[in-house]
Amino acid sequence: MMIDVSNLSKSYAGNNAVKDVSFQVEKGEIVGLLGPNGAGKSTTMRILACFIPASSGTASVAGLDVFTQADEVRRRIGYMPENNPLHPDMRVREYLKFRARLKGLGRSRSRERVDAVITQCGLEDESKRIIGHLSKGYRQRVGLADALVHEPELIILDEPTIGLDPSQIRSVRQLIKELGRRHTVLLSSHILPEVEMTCNRVLIMCEGRILAADTPENLQKALGQNGHLIAEIAAPLEELKTCWEQMPELAHYTLSAAEGEYHRCALTPSGSEDLRPKIFALVLERGWKLRELSRVRHSLEEVYIRLTLPESEEETF
Repeated sequence: MMIDVSNLSKSYAGNNAVKDVSFQVEKGEIVGLLGPNGAGKSTTMRILACFIPASSGTASVAGLDVFTQADEVRRRIGYMPENNPLHPDMRVREYLKFRARLKGLGRSRSRERVDAVITQCGLEDESKRIIGHLSKGYRQRVGLADALVHEPELIILDEPTIGLDPSQIRSVRQLIKELGRRHTVLLSSHILPEVEMTCNRVLIMCEGRILAADTPENLQKALGQNGHLIAEIAAPLEELKTCWEQMPELAHYTLSAAEGEYHRCALTPSGSEDLRPKIFALVLERGWKLRELSRVRHSLEEVYIRLTLPESEEETF
């Protein structure tokens, strides 16, 4: 187990930023902490990175206590905070060598590791440039190289794609996936597609608590079985209505006009059975034309909103 957190809490001036949080992360996982601003994501990460102490509870990294063995824990962690504290007046290679020496690497080893992370993070053409002259995307890459230079077992990334354009986000996302082949990664974000496309497992936080912890696929299934079906069928409207009303496996349906003689049917199953074979057979039996038959699963966004929405607003969801 790379991370083991039990009943962790942190209070600031009487306000609970993290409330009785417990979770585990196994070696080799890419796990996303997902939640709105103020959910407690950054506070949890700072505790794990030995930046701040907890008010109560326990936390360990690679079997080492983050409170009593902080120096050993820091050697095993690469941490990139949300506001990347780079030195804008230093050149990329110069800065990474400086950071490697601060992290305890010898002169020869620091040169080797700086060369390695510059290649790993795609900084070869930028290595002699001044950091302050780099784009936001390349500064994020420098921050990742800094977090990797001492070969940590665990990488902690706080909002790694914040402020990046779509092209830069794709680039950083791919880099994080590659890191997951050799490291354990814990990252935080409030950008749902990034978590869904990058992480093996998701921890959804809100108001200092973890509301759900599972794979994106399992969270989507838990919200509403297998989602709903979309069928575009060329058939008389009244016959379609009668057909869906008489099908006991359907909990709900809606019909809307599509192109030409087709109607778009959104069908919500009442159970977990995949109704596509039955619908296909029905259309074939009645001699209707079928243009589309697909299953649409609930998105991670729907799961997130359902879990974090105040009870008073649930009816409008």
